[in-house]
Amino acid sequence: MRILAAGDHFVRPELIRTALAQELPGSGGDAPELVELTLPWPYEPFGPVGGVREASGTEEELIGALAGVSVCVTQMAPFTERVFAASSGLRLVAVSRGGPVNVDLAAATRHGVAVSFAPGRNAPAAAEFAIGLMLAAMRRISTSDAALQRGVWRGDLYAYDKGGIELDGATVGLVGYGAIGRIVARVLLAFGARVLVADPYTDPAKAAAEGVEPVELDTLLRRSSVVSLHARLTEETRQLIDARRLALLPPGAVLVNSARGGLLDHGPLPDMLRTGRLGALALDVYDIEPVPDDWPLRAAPNVITTPHLAGATRQTAHRAATITAAEVGRFTRGEPLAHPANPEVFAADRP
Repeated sequence: MRILAAGDHFVRPELIRTALAQELPGSGGDAPELVELTLPWPYEPFGPVGGVREASGTEEELIGALAGVSVCVTQMAPFTERVFAASSGLRLVAVSRGGPVNVDLAAATRHGVAVSFAPGRNAPAAAEFAIGLMLAAMRRISTSDAALQRGVWRGDLYAYDKGGIELDGATVGLVGYGAIGRIVARVLLAFGARVLVADPYTDPAKAAAEGVEPVELDTLLRRSSVVSLHARLTEETRQLIDARRLALLPPGAVLVNSARGGLLDHGPLPDMLRTGRLGALALDVYDIEPVPDDWPLRAAPNVITTPHLAGATRQTAHRAATITAAEVGRFTRGEPLAHPANPEVFAADRP
């Protein structure tokens, strides 16, 4: 069996190789042949490639690397209809990210290729980052740091009307209560915050037992002085927080988005910040990435921005490689996949 480790400069091929070595035979006739490809992300931004989203590299490069390959482990390679059509021996694509957005699932299914993914790979990292953004926005950490770097001492931030707010005793609303949201909630509860959650897929009784209060989204927005987004982006959740819902926020509320830029309508935000209707905004994700030079929020006050870094830890890269390598191990042993994206493709057969 030939396996392609189509890594990049985050989930690197050597991490995939090391993880696979823990799952697969290391010697003898059953030992797989491993070939490697390094894609340019993150030194070159990901983007749409051949009809799939958030991919890195080219179809031509991937097709060439897939010659004779039956299994591919990747984070960013563009698995399009064209790639599947040109790779008749391919049986499994193990995607080392929270969702296989770089894979045309319909094409994979038509060509009989199983696809798996790596849920939770960056949950601790993303949760920590969301808490960091909250604290930075609520306590003016980034604002005062930027001023001091310019030689300005912002002693005025001690004035009552400019002072920050604490998590202790605050009501924080989490939009989405999956793996990341649950970690964020635990940390917030430890700080002494009251935590509301809005997630149609959450068991209300279980959520309440975990110390949070499940509510409808509009109720959450009305009651929360801090709101953090943790939902997955789908057609149903695109611009979930639109102009109408933004208007429900209490005056001076803090809004954090480290999930997906498409969850949020960015249009009203500059005016809301300039008028103080929104107290602070912290973003790690955007409607356009990278943001353009004329991005309207660039000139707005009380904005904290980071370049889509919530999951950027070394531990995330290792977990991503480990989760996908385990899927390859199951596949080679004829076992069902733990995280199938297209379960209608029976992936237990050996190549």
